Amino acid sequence: MSSEHLLDVLNPATEEVVAAVAGASPADVDAAVTHAARAQRIWAALAPADRARLLRRFAATVDQHLEELARLEVREAGHLIGNARWEAGNVRDLLDYAAGGVERLTGRQIPVPGGLDVTILEPLGVVGVIAPWNFPMPIAAWGTAPALAAGNAVILKPAETTPLTALRLAELALEAGLPEHLFQVLPGRGDITGDALVRHPGVAKIVFTGSTRTGTRV
Repeated sequence: MSSEHLLDVLNPATEEVVAAVAGASPADVDAAVTHAARAQRIWAALAPADRARLLRRFAATVDQHLEELARLEVREAGHLIGNARWEAGNVRDLLDYAAGGVERLTGRQIPVPGGLDVTILEPLGVVGVIAPWNFPMPIAAWGTAPALAAGNAVILKPAETTPLTALRLAELALEAGLPEHLFQVLPGRGDITGDALVRHPGVAKIVFTGSTRTGTRV
């Protein structure tokens, strides 16, 4: 990834710099969307049972790293360790829950005059998820897990102050066997990375949690 800007991640309790992360440029966003679109086609072509199995494996991998994720959350967001452990567990539970819905996206047959109206549920393609700083892990998972379960690819833009747990979750997704580029994390400032993600024509939907002012712009 090229660096549009560097983000210092601070421990809010001590104001110590705990990491420096490269912020994604508009060119990085464009490349990520291209890669995500290719990965999404592979993902959507899998049998529902296979997608569900991989999401459960992702959940199990998160479960194996709960303490690591919790401590990252403490360092970047200043949460109490007990709360952070709950948040990491919530990511695991959301992935498990979403996996259970993969094989239930069945559409409907609706009687109409002269026949049936058949609806088929299909993935949108590439979904952008923009998550805030206050509960970085669970809110990111609220958007990411259902989108993956429905057969979409996800590009997650975490808050610029709290990117570490999101980046680690993307690594765990690869470790669990999800296709490369299916779940990508692009740290960066909202007016650079976020703006490029929202405006990109290859992004089918944006899932946003944040301020009313920013939501109006989105």
